[in-house]
Amino acid sequence: MIVVSYFVLTGQSSPQPLLTPPMVAMLLVANLVPAMALMVLAARRIAMRRAAASPIGGRGRLHVRLVALFSVVASVPTLLVVIFASMLFQSGTDFWFSDRARAMLENAATIAREANKQEVERVGKETETMATDLAGYLSQWQLDNPQFAESFARQVYYRNLSEAVILNVAADGGIHSLVLVNPYDRPLDKVVTPQVIAQLREGRTSVPLQSSDRIGAVTRLPIGDTTYVYAARVLDPEMTSQLGRAEAVVGDYTALLARSRTLQFRFNAALLVISLLIVALAIWTALALADRLVRPVGQLVDAARRVAAGDLSARVPPSRIHDEVGTLGNAFNRMTRRLEEQTGALVTANNQLDSRRTFIEAVLSGVTAGVVSVDHDRHVRLINSSAEALLKTSNAMAVGQKLSDLAPELDRQLDSDAREDIIQFASGGEPRTLAVKHVGVQAGHVVTFDDITEQLVDQRRAAWSDVARRIAHEIKNPLTPIQLAAERLQRRYGGEVKSDPGTFERLTGTIVRQVGDLRRMVDEFSSFARMPKPVFREEAVAEIARQVLFLHEVAHTDITFELEAPEPPLKLVCDRRQLGQALTNVVKNGVEAIQQKKEQAGTDHAGSGSGSGAGKGGGRDKVSVAISQEGTALRIDVTDTGVGLPPDRQTLTEPYMTTRAKGTGLGLAIVKKIVEEHFGTIVFDDAPGGGTRVRLLFDAETLARLDSANTNYSSDKAVNG
Repeated sequence: MIVVSYFVLTGQSSPQPLLTPPMVAMLLVANLVPAMALMVLAARRIAMRRAAASPIGGRGRLHVRLVALFSVVASVPTLLVVIFASMLFQSGTDFWFSDRARAMLENAATIAREANKQEVERVGKETETMATDLAGYLSQWQLDNPQFAESFARQVYYRNLSEAVILNVAADGGIHSLVLVNPYDRPLDKVVTPQVIAQLREGRTSVPLQSSDRIGAVTRLPIGDTTYVYAARVLDPEMTSQLGRAEAVVGDYTALLARSRTLQFRFNAALLVISLLIVALAIWTALALADRLVRPVGQLVDAARRVAAGDLSARVPPSRIHDEVGTLGNAFNRMTRRLEEQTGALVTANNQLDSRRTFIEAVLSGVTAGVVSVDHDRHVRLINSSAEALLKTSNAMAVGQKLSDLAPELDRQLDSDAREDIIQFASGGEPRTLAVKHVGVQAGHVVTFDDITEQLVDQRRAAWSDVARRIAHEIKNPLTPIQLAAERLQRRYGGEVKSDPGTFERLTGTIVRQVGDLRRMVDEFSSFARMPKPVFREEAVAEIARQVLFLHEVAHTDITFELEAPEPPLKLVCDRRQLGQALTNVVKNGVEAIQQKKEQAGTDHAGSGSGSGAGKGGGRDKVSVAISQEGTALRIDVTDTGVGLPPDRQTLTEPYMTTRAKGTGLGLAIVKKIVEEHFGTIVFDDAPGGGTRVRLLFDAETLARLDSANTNYSSDKAVNG
């Protein structure tokens, strides 16, 4: 049937006419019937194979019956609908592909073209007539005469024109407008081109100019060889678009007519394909329905085989249809559930024990307190991650080890009667303070401990801040009258003391100096006790460090000061004054360490007369500041070549801890307080080659968010007044 249909469709003469509706319907039926038969036979094979692959097996008679029934039910209505739709389509398209429809469209396009042509000829004739009248006007008036301009505009109006211009062609070919009527404010001198002028010089009386919105013409003005007149009439855009649409419709219809046989074939081919899809959908539905009817029985057979193999968790999916098969499946599920409950009790208990152990281990690993479980012989059985970090060990090394070998201090606490105690513990060489608790259990002891070192430091710092505030309040008030009294004694009685004026001057000077030292000490107390809240803004760190070094460089010319900073300069959100104060204190400590080193070496070099030799150009006495970026952290390293760090480095930042005779011990405490308020850390280390390196680390991302918060707060404050 496919071969016969091919010869019927291609055996016509060219151009090929449309097939008649009966012929098309006959071809559709002749192809659909055998195609549907082939699909049904193929579906029968598929149904038999699906039945054989199911848990039940067999030849699948239910599948085959449903496929045959659904195929017949779907095929007969589909054939009737295809015949009706094809004949209805053919009847509807007979008129549109007839000669009458084609003649009607072509006549409409011809009328539009003739109307446009007549309008072009009318504008050309009006322009030629207006040129003759304008020549008569020029014989009476000059071009710049107002009467000529009025007559020119009247000519444009009376002749139903929209715009006009008198042009002159210069010797160099340039075109210049002399007089114009231009209500639309267009560059009319650009409309007429040298090509148009060339056509007029060849003998044409006028040259039409047409665009999408107007029709114009150019003609010679009979008063010379270089003067021309251009006039145009503005068209309704709808008229121009109608002409274009008429031409487009005729072209589209011609193309459609040439493809009429192809369109007829495509429509009927689509009908054929849709009909086959409908039959295929009916067959697929039949297969799916058969599978749905057979599936519960197959599931029951499969579950029974699994139970026979020892899998008591086998269940039949519950059926939403309360029929005999569904009742059988529910009874089977109840049976297997009871069997599983009875045989799985021990497995469930073991799982619960494992879950509890996992939960306890997870809790212990998440708490911040250290937890150590030991047996009666005090061997470690369990240790959490916090205890590993505090005791500087690992789970693999600690489990099974005696507690006395791992942490003797904790082992001694178990011997005491007190359940809670505070002990000192050396963790990796660092002294730590631990709050320890121990509880006796059946299998031994459980020891818990918290690191309270930082809490104690904070408490001491708060206490020292309160002491500093009280000292500053009590001492600062009498300092000013003491200083003023001593200075007045020097001025008033310095010349009157005759017995021992040198002693008098030395004693009063001592009073003034000591008052100054006390005032400086009180200022440091006040700075430590009442540190102002930082104001965060984005600052150039290198510029702050450069100012700090400049002040010290002027005061200590015998020391070399260096600054290492990358380009472009790094920015940090900080309090400029407080960060400068912190760097000043650190650099000052470096300078004092170098001076202390010189004083210690002065006695050794005095006999040889060589001196310390630490001038600015010597390169040995040096304080350097290095600024760098480490990921999201900004690092500032202050290195000096002084005497170095004392053995007990952990107490350097505690208040009133100093290694110098005249120091107050507040400099580094203030530095640490400033660094902590900037969410940073301070680290002390030995510098390569001797001396001290102080490292300040700041989290740039955290500080950047503070800058954004301050900006938003300032904006809200400005808006709210």
